[in-house]
Amino acid sequence: MILTAENIGELVREIAPLIVGLTCREVTARPPRDVLLSFAKADDKTGPPAWRVLVAADGDAPRVHVQRGRFERHDGPLGPFFRRLANELQGLTLRACTQVAGDRIVCFEFRGDEPRTLIAELVGRHSNLVLLGPGERVLDMLVPPPEDKPDPRLVVGKSYAPPPGRAVKSASPAALLATKFAAHDAEIALRKHEADNAAPLSWLVENALGAQADEARAARERRELVERLERRHKNARSLVFGMEARLKAAAEAERVQQDGELLKAHLHEVKRGAKAIEVTDFFDPEGGSRSVKLDPKLSPQENLERIFTHAKKLERSGAIVAEEIEIAREKLARLEAHLDAARLDDADIAALFESALQKGLLDEKPRTGPKKRAVQAPRVPYKTFHAVHGSEIRVGRTARDNDDLTFRHANGNDIWLHTADTPGSHVILRLARAGEPDSEEVLDAAHLAAHFSPIAGARTARVHMARRKEVHKPRGAKPGLVTLSGGKILDVRMQPERLKRLLGTHRAPPQEG
Repeated sequence: MILTAENIGELVREIAPLIVGLTCREVTARPPRDVLLSFAKADDKTGPPAWRVLVAADGDAPRVHVQRGRFERHDGPLGPFFRRLANELQGLTLRACTQVAGDRIVCFEFRGDEPRTLIAELVGRHSNLVLLGPGERVLDMLVPPPEDKPDPRLVVGKSYAPPPGRAVKSASPAALLATKFAAHDAEIALRKHEADNAAPLSWLVENALGAQADEARAARERRELVERLERRHKNARSLVFGMEARLKAAAEAERVQQDGELLKAHLHEVKRGAKAIEVTDFFDPEGGSRSVKLDPKLSPQENLERIFTHAKKLERSGAIVAEEIEIAREKLARLEAHLDAARLDDADIAALFESALQKGLLDEKPRTGPKKRAVQAPRVPYKTFHAVHGSEIRVGRTARDNDDLTFRHANGNDIWLHTADTPGSHVILRLARAGEPDSEEVLDAAHLAAHFSPIAGARTARVHMARRKEVHKPRGAKPGLVTLSGGKILDVRMQPERLKRLLGTHRAPPQEG
């Protein structure tokens, strides 16, 4: 149920006599769209407020009414509009509370050294709160119009104009609101409160639309939690699937090693450009034959080295994946349990979200409430951290960003790192001058390489380290794939405190032209 223009008019006529002439003692925000205005006499500094008025630009139940019941305060940061509203209105005296143009718009006019006006546009899903200064010029708004669809009536510094459209009239507002209750119960409720409640219509709105808004808010929070858990569950399931495929491939390490031994024994028989060679399989008890696949672009010796290198890589990968796949499966199971719980009708969404945070299944919620769009710096392909002695460490964001970081945002003598045998971010340790890097800073960069890869959370990691000039991009290779002409592999024992320190140094990268 949405309040009509006539409902709003009746509510304003009920509320205005109670609060006009009083001082706004406190502005309490409850993101994303609710504001509670507490009014008291100017000389009453300590007692409870005389009246509290809720102004809710909630798209599910926009409303204004005297607040009788408990108002749950927001626990967390507030957006810039809410902070400004509190700074601008607290301590000012309300001069008038009126309905604008007979529409679903309420105007709260405050007097002070600088007059201020709060406009509440309670127009369904497009509801908004607007703060005006002298001359009815727009100072700020809760929901700025999209950049690609500017609204000429909501321009900071320009005169405010009400939204277009005609007010919709209805039958008796009290009768309309009472439809949320049984007729008999509504009549009893109204009679009971008329004697001791100066705002009986507000009482109906608070109970009817307040409950409706709470239900909508709970449903929205449940939906948001389920969607976030579903995204994480999908990613975790894909990670487990990929690890299982790698574990299956690693099981072929022995056979690949045998291919190498067979090729080595028949190397003199291989013709350059051959795609395969058929040899007697002396590993087969029955003495059968085996076809060893070759790369026709490589020489026989290069093919031999490639096969042995691949066998060693599979063997190392199997040892790593066997440990990490259990971690990934446990995380997937925890996500499934939280997702199943969140879908239950009686789920405690707040408790589930807190549990997901503590177990590392979700990140903190982004700041609630609409935010003004800031001028964004040009995007760069990396995240920036700082090593123990201050050197900059750059971590690629995506596979394409990895290429961009390595070949366009790093110098030849910088240190390049990447996890061995697993995908992950390219990491660049920037060096101020030529020479050998500090060993502790290299260890810092190696920790970040492991953290920004599928083996994040492992106790140990193997990390490739090379000078950037030793990293090459093969022609036609897929994004992020490179080859090395030097360097070495670091065996890293992960240190949680070191990683925590590093992650705490993250900052937005500087603008780059």
